[in-house]
Amino acid sequence: MNPIRLIVGLGNPGREYEATRHNVGFWWVDELARDENLAFKSEARFHGLATRGQLHGHEVWLLKPQTFMNLSGRAVAAMAQFYKITPAEILVVHDELDLQPGIARLKTGGGHGGHNGLKDIIAQLGTKDFWRLRLGIGHPGDRAEVVNYVLNAPRREERELIEEAMQQAQHIAHLVIDGKTEAAMLKLHSHQD
Repeated sequence: MNPIRLIVGLGNPGREYEATRHNVGFWWVDELARDENLAFKSEARFHGLATRGQLHGHEVWLLKPQTFMNLSGRAVAAMAQFYKITPAEILVVHDELDLQPGIARLKTGGGHGGHNGLKDIIAQLGTKDFWRLRLGIGHPGDRAEVVNYVLNAPRREERELIEEAMQQAQHIAHLVIDGKTEAAMLKLHSHQD
């Protein structure tokens, strides 16, 4: 497996979106940056906030697109093209309606499940074959409620579960970055069954 060279956290920019379910990708990447003492700075050519560091012996970029969710692919494609990063070397961290809070899953490929950030990344990269870290936020139960649901903050007990899952995913970050994705999936998924 390829080592990961770019980790993208998905979310919407702006104070009003900071605490919303749709921004858990930002939360996770922020936590990783904090652990590694990395500071994000605005990178206009990549339409986002970015930072670079040596993580577990690999040079890795962290990116938070500032384009709003449905244009996330613009930022990802710009950075991937500039640094010649292949889709197999990209990990996208995002909120996942199909998983309950407290669950985190790692996978490669597959569809976008209606997630506008993933939809745009697939369109801009021209492939589905990149890695995803899916952080469960649960589903409101009614499709018509989804937009409202993802753009609101999780309830306190949900937030605690999401944070636990985020922690578990931080513990396997080194394996993912190393390209040891099978081992990472085994560890993450068996922890939560």
